[in-house]
Amino acid sequence: MLADRAFDADWLRMALTERGITPVIPPKSNRRFPATFDKETYKWRHLIENYFGKLKENRGIAMRTCKTDQIFAAFISMAATLIQIR
Repeated sequence: MLADRAFDADWLRMALTERGITPVIPPKSNRRFPATFDKETYKWRHLIENYFGKLKENRGIAMRTCKTDQIFAAFISMAATLIQIR
C-alpha cells in the first residue's frame, strides 16, 4: 500500500502486514523510532497523484455529476483514454 505520512500509524502497518500487504508509508517526523519504507517505490506516489490531478481537471469527474456508477466509470475510462492519447 502506497500512502503518505498522514497514514503513518503502528496499528495500520501491523494490519497491512498481517494481510500480506507491504506498507510503503514514510514515517512522521515526530516518531521516536522511525519505521523503514522503500524510498524507490514511494517515488511512484507522485506520478499517481499527478494522474489523479489530470483526471480531476475534467469538471464532471471532480464534481461527480453522473447519476449512476456505470456512467461515472465510463466517464473516467474516457478521460483516462484522452490523457493517454495526449
